[in-house]
Amino acid sequence: MAINEDVENVVQENIREPLMRGTGEGSGHGSSKEDQWMVYLSTFVAVCGSYEFGCCVGYSSPTQSAITEDLNLSVSEYSVFGSILTFGAMIGAITIGPITDFVGRKGVGLLFTLLRVLGLLTLGDWQLDMEWELFHMFLMKYWMDIKVPVFISEIAPKNLRGRLTALNQLMIVSGVSVSFIIGIVVSWRALALIGLIPCAVTLFGLFFIPESPRWLAKTGRHKDFEVALQKLRGKDADISLEAEEIKEYIATIDSLPKVKLLDLFQRRYLPSVLIAVGLMVFQQLGGINGVCFYVSDIFEQAGFSSTVGTITYAILQVVVTGIGASIMDKAGRKPLILTSASGLLLGCVVTAIAFFLTAQELALNVAPVLAVTGILIFIGAFSIGMGAVPWIIMSEIFPINIKGQAGSLATLVNWFGAWLCSYTFNFLMSWSTYGTFILYAAINALAIVFVIFFVPETKGKTLEQIQAAISKERSEER
Repeated sequence: MAINEDVENVVQENIREPLMRGTGEGSGHGSSKEDQWMVYLSTFVAVCGSYEFGCCVGYSSPTQSAITEDLNLSVSEYSVFGSILTFGAMIGAITIGPITDFVGRKGVGLLFTLLRVLGLLTLGDWQLDMEWELFHMFLMKYWMDIKVPVFISEIAPKNLRGRLTALNQLMIVSGVSVSFIIGIVVSWRALALIGLIPCAVTLFGLFFIPESPRWLAKTGRHKDFEVALQKLRGKDADISLEAEEIKEYIATIDSLPKVKLLDLFQRRYLPSVLIAVGLMVFQQLGGINGVCFYVSDIFEQAGFSSTVGTITYAILQVVVTGIGASIMDKAGRKPLILTSASGLLLGCVVTAIAFFLTAQELALNVAPVLAVTGILIFIGAFSIGMGAVPWIIMSEIFPINIKGQAGSLATLVNWFGAWLCSYTFNFLMSWSTYGTFILYAAINALAIVFVIFFVPETKGKTLEQIQAAISKERSEER
């Protein structure tokens, strides 16, 4: 249902003025670092789910040979096995938005962590055949870490939001890296059971952290909203200004009609949707899931030790992601993602050269070193920005009334791209090893252009201020 111009102008005026008042430094709303322990605890509990998510992403790389042998899989069958994770994530993306808006951020975390536990327990069953393994791999991914960056962005003060939200990606790559390393020394079924540990931490921690104050305010639970906000900012913090801003913003949003999926393509929402969807497309089609899922095989094809290469890869991505998270709120989102996309382009070019030399039987002593260098440049570049920043920007740029629907759409696009990349990677490598990385290089070059011209900087702004700026920009375009 469309909103007429007069209503839209009133909405923009209501959003723009009261929400642009200065909020000061520090936490942004009067709480000290000592009083922010609940924000840190809540973030830790949330990102334990991200860690488990990473364990699933990294699960297939070190276990590929064992899974292929135990289940007697062909290359095409293993491609289905590996990509079923992302297919499960796509289905989850379709349903996660309405569920998140209905049961809350904590509720959806509890629900899907229980599903993950069921998937891990049954994946570790030694008696299951191929069809059951596929089902439980699917079940392990039938949830989305959209809830993590959204939850963190809604509880964190503005000066911490970037680095805390970036912890989502840090914990994902930590889970990937630990799976890479542990998977070298334990069976693939035992690796699944080890993944129960972060699930247990998440389930236990959810009982001690508050719900998102913005979600509570949106659902009309104003007393609970103030209690949760006070817990997050500290018992002595003055939350009156922040509470007023959130209430004013949500009151304005509540005056709008309920948003359906097709409403996301209205002119008022289209800039935010295109930015989020575009970033997700470039994040996935640039090759990360192909490299991540099959890194051991890549090193073997390049003539390099898969064990040494995988461990180096695992350590590097954790270190660089940590660096990216620590500088997120200082360097800004846009500079980090531009640096990241440029590094991805370079890594693809170097890897393509290495495989070209191998295919032509030229400089065979140099080619393996070049291939490893290119892959490490690639993963380091992805970890510094392209891994975390699209999720952070997605959690920041959507108005709260479309956050569930828009987040589901962006996440669906992300995981369709992840499935497409992971499913086609083996076939592309069979077609042309160097051609595969030339293709990825071209996509990352397009990503640089997209970020330069379309992606805004959101550093240092409250979620409400970001929406005010987007509304103002849209008005000026008219």
